[in-house]
Amino acid sequence: MRVLSVNTGTARPLRVGARNVLSAIGKTPVAGPVTVGRLGLHGDEQADPSVHGGLDKAVYAYPCEHLDFWRAQRRLHGASLFDDTLAPGFMGENLSLHGLLEQQLWIGDELHFPNCVLRVTAPREPCYKFNAVMGLSQAGRLMMEHACPGFYLSVVKPGRIEAGQRFTCVPGLRGLSLLDAFAAKRIKHLR
Repeated sequence: MRVLSVNTGTARPLRVGARNVLSAIGKTPVAGPVTVGRLGLHGDEQADPSVHGGLDKAVYAYPCEHLDFWRAQRRLHGASLFDDTLAPGFMGENLSLHGLLEQQLWIGDELHFPNCVLRVTAPREPCYKFNAVMGLSQAGRLMMEHACPGFYLSVVKPGRIEAGQRFTCVPGLRGLSLLDAFAAKRIKHLR
C-alpha cells in the first residue's frame, strides 16, 4: 500500500447548473512532504465545514483502483471529450492511494505512515458538487450503486506525509465495516 499523491486545494467558485457555489473539491498534487495537523493537510481548505473537514473528516482518501470505472462512465456519458486523465485530486481527495480498497476497511482502522497516523472514520457521501466536477448528473448515484466512495480520516498522530510513502493498515475494534456504514447512507440516497 502506498500514497500515489498528496493533494490540497483552496475554496473557489464552482459552476453548478446556472449558479456558482463555493467549493474546494478541486485538489492538485503537492510536491514534497506536507504537514498533517489535527484539522488536515497544510494548505487545504473546505468550503462547507458542516459536511467536510473538522476533526473526524480532516483528510479524504480515495483508492486509485476506482479511476478506470470513472473514466469508463465519463466516456459512456460524453463527459470526457477533452480530458480523460482524472489526475490526482480530481475526485476531491487529499490522498490518492494504491492497494487499499473500502471493502478492506472498518471504522477505527488506522493507517500508519512513516511520520503520522490517520484513523478511518466514515465513507464519503457524494453531493451535487461531485456531480458537477464529474460532468455527470448521476455521478453521486453511480458512486452509491458501485460502492466506491473513498473514506474520511481523522488525525491520530500529526506529522508529515508525501507521495511515494508506503503505509500499513492496523485493525481497530472491527465493529462496523466501512461498507456497512456506506450501505446505511446508500439506502437514504437511493430512495
